[in-house]
Amino acid sequence: MVNLYIPLMKDLNLSWKEIKNTPRTELAGLMNGLSNYNILHSFDGYSSEDINDLAKNKPEIRTDYGKSMAMKAKYGMRKKHTDFKDLIG
Repeated sequence: MVNLYIPLMKDLNLSWKEIKNTPRTELAGLMNGLSNYNILHSFDGYSSEDINDLAKNKPEIRTDYGKSMAMKAKYGMRKKHTDFKDLIG
């Protein structure tokens, strides 16, 4: 249970009282959402070249990057903006 409470308190700023008053299923949902958020945004700011350089020392990074890209594709977050009109709407 400690693995559940610490991220909720640290990352979501929930107090001990809020955690105790929240149903277990909602806590599990919050943890699942936090996990998805961390996976989605774990490689923000890195290019594929940066990942290749990092993977030379730690090959498991390539697997984590693949999970992140797959999740971004699932939620439609991988669209590359090609011109300024795409950026402004």
